[in-house]
Amino acid sequence: MLKKFFLNLLSSFVGAWLAMVLFCVVAVIVVIGVAARFGGDGESRSVKVGSDSVLLLDLSGTIIETPETGQIDFMSLAFGEGVEAPTALNVLIDGIREGKESDKIKAMYIKCGHPDASPATLNAIRQAVADFRKSGKKVYAYADVMTMGDYFVAAQADSLFLNPGGAIEISGIGGTSLFFKEFLDKIGVKMTLVKVGTFKSAAEPYISNEMSAPARAQLDTLYGNMWNYIGRAVAEGRKALNDSSLNKAANEFIMLQTPASVLKQGFVDRLVYERQVDDIVGRLVGEDGDDVQYYTPETLSENSGWGKAYASKSQVAVLYATGEIQEHSKSGIDCYRLVPMITDLADDDDVKALVLRVNSPGGSVFGSEQIGEALDYFKSKGKPFIVSMGDYAASGGYWISCTADRIFADPLTITGSIGIFGLFPSAEGLMKKLGITPQTVSTNPGKNISVFYDPTPGQLDALQKYIDEGYSRFVRRVAKGRKMDEKRVRQIAEGRVYDAEQAMRLKLVDSLGSLDDAVAYAASEAGLKEDKYGVAVYPKYKPDFMDILKAQGFDQLGQQISRISGYDPESVFIRETSRLLRRSPWQARMTPLCIRFN
Repeated sequence: MLKKFFLNLLSSFVGAWLAMVLFCVVAVIVVIGVAARFGGDGESRSVKVGSDSVLLLDLSGTIIETPETGQIDFMSLAFGEGVEAPTALNVLIDGIREGKESDKIKAMYIKCGHPDASPATLNAIRQAVADFRKSGKKVYAYADVMTMGDYFVAAQADSLFLNPGGAIEISGIGGTSLFFKEFLDKIGVKMTLVKVGTFKSAAEPYISNEMSAPARAQLDTLYGNMWNYIGRAVAEGRKALNDSSLNKAANEFIMLQTPASVLKQGFVDRLVYERQVDDIVGRLVGEDGDDVQYYTPETLSENSGWGKAYASKSQVAVLYATGEIQEHSKSGIDCYRLVPMITDLADDDDVKALVLRVNSPGGSVFGSEQIGEALDYFKSKGKPFIVSMGDYAASGGYWISCTADRIFADPLTITGSIGIFGLFPSAEGLMKKLGITPQTVSTNPGKNISVFYDPTPGQLDALQKYIDEGYSRFVRRVAKGRKMDEKRVRQIAEGRVYDAEQAMRLKLVDSLGSLDDAVAYAASEAGLKEDKYGVAVYPKYKPDFMDILKAQGFDQLGQQISRISGYDPESVFIRETSRLLRRSPWQARMTPLCIRFN
């Protein structure tokens, strides 16, 4: 047995070593292509577009807010996690806009491929497709199997094609939360929660085995309102359908119906195979199917100046705040990185206005306060400060948004969640199970909260007072920013989340609109005339080593190397536990929802 163990251990080391050697060899090859792909400043060159071309919108993979410069994770590459980069929403929208304005782009072809994105992100793409179509250019869409996310966008097409052997999946909108209390009880770990807000349910999975009635009620309302909007939006694009068609299709298991039945009900226009679509698109632009020139939004966006006007003397800065608010973090919103950017923009005379693009469920109370104070400093310079909300702008995400001169949100944005909680783990039970007895000597016994002991009543009382004061600061900030009475804020706060249409009725949001709408408003408030200002996106993005790998065609490098290393990636539970332990105990964060079309 011992010999077998050492042989297995040795083979693992050899596999990992060999994987790293292969990676280094490939890296040398990749570096040779860097100069050809990118200029000396790291920016891509413009692309020459041929006449009678078609914009190809590939709805597949993960869609994020803006390109992110990733860390070079050699171990991830060696162990098979790949280097495929997600698609950036702002690049997609910019490329579609560029395609609409180009006289060489004659049509759009949407290839449905199961996008991994929240409803608000897909709605932004849907609206961009609808705007493209208003230019008079045709939009065609095709799918083998069309998910609800695909259909939400593709419903704007002039013609929608489905594979004769395919299907449409319409099954509503929702999310699933995992509850860990019973598991924590089994291992002897106790979570102590202090909070303010009846609906503040972000910590429920750690202190309960089921969702509370208030948490379920708010989600029922939230999902229902969002689903109703989606039904109306689809009906706008598909004249053969009405507002209730999606609901009916979901209830009748349309996924299990024949393509002929789907066609008869008006969900699609024709049943064709994918190879036939090229000929159909070709006839649209006067070309043979094999000769059609396709350009992606990512390619067309390279010809656009949007977001790159760093040299402009009349600049509208678009600053992205995406992810969980944290401190000293390489991912999400690190207050120690974002705060200096805000103050630099405030002191930059070329920056005439700021649009903060928020896509965050919140996070650290401390981090939220630091970012909020920096935004107050920006406003003190007399420059317009506008917020554009993405998928989420809740809890800490709303904290940093609420003092804006105007707040724009997508109709499917989730916002609100004005509340605070503290979550403290205690491993006293685990220590007993393991036979470990902590012994503490202190000059002030009982005054320090320790992971080895359950909190005392006195400690809990002090923690609750601290949370109450933090909540009062949050309420005062919202009241001041939204010009509301504190009593009214408390009535609509309580940690409750709202869709944007609800939030607008409650005066938490000013307008339903896109990032482009927010930028145009910011420019107007700054007194900048149309076409006389530039838009600059921050943080500045430069392609990194991971992007170069993708550009050189090594998207699947990690998977190839994994066949040699034989590495099994870490589990979801381990990652979630690690993230929990790294978080600050003081949180202004909404319920961790992963809302997708079912």
